[in-house]
Amino acid sequence: MEVTKNKFKAAVKSNEPQLGIWNGLVDSFAAEILAGSGFDWVLIDGEHAPFDLQTMLIQLQAMSRYDVPMFVRIPKSDPVFIKQLLDVGAQNILVPMVDSKEEAELMYKSTQYPPIGIRGIGTAMARAAHWNAVDDYFHTAGAEICTIVQVENVPGIENLDAILSVEGLDGIFIGPSDLAASMGYLGQPNCPEVKAVVIDALKRARAAGKVAGVMALDKPTADEYLAAGANMIAVGIDTLLLARGCKELLHSFRPEDARKESGTKY
Repeated sequence: MEVTKNKFKAAVKSNEPQLGIWNGLVDSFAAEILAGSGFDWVLIDGEHAPFDLQTMLIQLQAMSRYDVPMFVRIPKSDPVFIKQLLDVGAQNILVPMVDSKEEAELMYKSTQYPPIGIRGIGTAMARAAHWNAVDDYFHTAGAEICTIVQVENVPGIENLDAILSVEGLDGIFIGPSDLAASMGYLGQPNCPEVKAVVIDALKRARAAGKVAGVMALDKPTADEYLAAGANMIAVGIDTLLLARGCKELLHSFRPEDARKESGTKY
């Protein structure tokens, strides 16, 4: 048996941007709906949604019958948790709040076996290795793992070129909301000042030959970032889609409620 090939790493090398959706609903039905919806990738959000290792495993299992790459965003830059996630079968890791070259290097090394990295050996208990049934897993697994770090504060932007220089790191993902807060524009991720920094970061990532990722939940902003070179873009979150869909359905029957809530932000 061969190691599972990473479809995202292959696809992102094309000129076609990879559109993805966020999974924050801790339920395997939600996971299957998202996986079968046609997006290029789905991300399980372990930073802000109430996931743990067991529920992440359930989501990975639920989506495994669909031909869609699955990312997991971990709660923080933790080599031990990365080791556990890789063993249960995650191949694409997103690490939040990385603001230095040293931290980015540690995250990459956490995904690789020695001598390249520091990933611990435990294939006898690893779903990823099919419990030692994958041939030569130790030497083939690393190349199929995608490690992307989130740059989402001012220090991270200041150190962006150094982060992008990390050998083996697949790319960066800009978090506009946290970046806006770090820049003094709390709650204003789409303000011109923040957008200008995001666009510059995306261009620098592509120039460095790395994945340039970002979240944009409205199409005009997404189009701006795509034009700047973003080739990994999150365009939806399941919790917001459910909340918005419920409100829009009710408002179609009660338009007066929509007028009362005209100031509601999603």
